[in-house]
Amino acid sequence: MSARDWLAVYLKGVAMGAADAVPGVSGGTIALITGIYDRLIAALAGLDPREAWALLPFLARVHRDDARAELRAGLGVLDVPFLAVLGLGVVSAAVTVANLVEAARTTYPALTYAFFFGLIAASVVVLWSELDLTTPNRKFVALLGFALAFAVSGQASATLPTGLVTMFVAGAIAICAMVLPGVSGSLLLLTLGQYHVVTGAVETATDAVFAGTLGDAVDPVTTLAAFSLGAAVGIVSFARVVAWALDTYRAATLTFLVALMAGALRAPGQIVLDETTAWTPETALALLAVAAVGALAVAALEHTTGDIT
Repeated sequence: MSARDWLAVYLKGVAMGAADAVPGVSGGTIALITGIYDRLIAALAGLDPREAWALLPFLARVHRDDARAELRAGLGVLDVPFLAVLGLGVVSAAVTVANLVEAARTTYPALTYAFFFGLIAASVVVLWSELDLTTPNRKFVALLGFALAFAVSGQASATLPTGLVTMFVAGAIAICAMVLPGVSGSLLLLTLGQYHVVTGAVETATDAVFAGTLGDAVDPVTTLAAFSLGAAVGIVSFARVVAWALDTYRAATLTFLVALMAGALRAPGQIVLDETTAWTPETALALLAVAAVGALAVAALEHTTGDIT
């Protein structure tokens, strides 16, 4: 791959990370509309601890040219460079965008979620051609996907006990958004009552690092480590299920995914309604304009990056 291709992979990771930091928006949706979804699923499903273990002897002899060549070849087969560059983009965006999203959500909730609504709605339009309702089974699959996302996108108030085990489970569940378009990891964390726990840990750890008080970062970093471990287990195992579904029932699976995205519109739409206290022509116009900006952002992203896979 050329330098331009690697930059595009990184920027797609940035877009995915930014999306995953937003309740109601899925990083998997961004992966799907930017043309890297199949490659991401295949790379994640292909990760095998046994193959990684087999590369350790080459890592120990990395000072030798032949060992470095074997190591590069092995990592290339597992598509690790692609995952690493994409992951760097995801993490860098998630850490920086989360604070911006929180500030916008607190100050202008209705406008912020109108923007999110535009993002999701445009994603559904972009991928509408993947919806296949030609058979009764696929109609059922579409209905099931829509109903599932509609239910999950409700503002549930379930609260789990705090602790590392809870963080591990939350990470395993929330990371599904990375491989399942239409379901937002942040929204799942909100449903589990863990969204502010995770974002608070990120903020506390970041502040401690910049302040030079590393002792204050121990607890939040431990929390994030448990979350990350759960995410690693969840994404590798769940990716295999999605890869199998795409290989075996591709049309039905894509129909299910697009229907999920349509059902996920409930979350931002409901919040816009709840947060808009007075409906005036000016208010409605502002909400529509912001939603249009979100839709145009998705259209522009799909147009400029969809050719690189």
